[in-house]
Amino acid sequence: MSSGASIDFTLGSRRLASVDRALATWAFSLEDALDGSSPLTPPPPGADGLRVLSAPQSRIAEIEERFPDHLLGSRQSYGRHYIAMEGNSFENYLAGFSSKTRSTLRRKARKLAKEAGEYTLTEHITRAEVEAFLEAALPLSAKTYQARLLDAGLPDSPEARAEMLNKAQNGQMRCFLLWVGKRPIAYLSLPLVGNTLVYAHLGYDPEFARLSPGTVLQLIALERLFAENAYAYFDFTEGEGAHKAMFGTDSIECSSFVLLSPTIANRALLGARASFDGAVEAARSVADRTGVLTKIRSALRA
Repeated sequence: MSSGASIDFTLGSRRLASVDRALATWAFSLEDALDGSSPLTPPPPGADGLRVLSAPQSRIAEIEERFPDHLLGSRQSYGRHYIAMEGNSFENYLAGFSSKTRSTLRRKARKLAKEAGEYTLTEHITRAEVEAFLEAALPLSAKTYQARLLDAGLPDSPEARAEMLNKAQNGQMRCFLLWVGKRPIAYLSLPLVGNTLVYAHLGYDPEFARLSPGTVLQLIALERLFAENAYAYFDFTEGEGAHKAMFGTDSIECSSFVLLSPTIANRALLGARASFDGAVEAARSVADRTGVLTKIRSALRA
């Protein structure tokens, strides 16, 4: 079935404008990407095109050959980072970090305890526990950088809440909250797909940003998850990021893109998007050389 999707005009990670299209979607799970043999089902008739999410490089030529007349647009290529958990232990996982990184992680935990006070981590698995997680995490999410600037906070629609609670009912959610006293300061939600934990949402109170609560939460959560000895992978999903690269043990090269039917309107749309991206990249290059880019990023996060 085709679904609503959009061709976005973005500045960094922030969407400035979008144009809707009815696109079918092929989304590759991490296990699909690693296995390399998942079937490609035909898109339905009447769709404007196809949205491909996190396709491994080994499948891209095959996908494009299926649609030789379609227009390629909005392509993003990245390493999809993940942790190989099966048969591994938390101790072995930590040993994979450099001694400098291990020291930095310990220092962040000590600094959080020293400057914010003793912290605790609560784990939320059952339906009732995930309800309690949402009660505490949604107000926190609304304050985060991810929600305010990237529209990437915890989803709070009735449909999204129902989906999370249904997953919890079936034992397919792992959620964590980091607390200082009675105040939640960071959250992590992880849907379970097969034997893979999916890194869906991580956020933290901006008042505590300099104390790296997201990093502290991530490390403690991983220690508990490794102890369960029940998961094959921890999937950091599509997109690059220092956090993902640091905590991941492996990565696979993937791309996300759209293939649009070759109409005049779609040609004009992709042409406008290409011109916009070119202008943004030129401005970014100038700002980077002059040091303005760093100041802009700091101002946006403030």
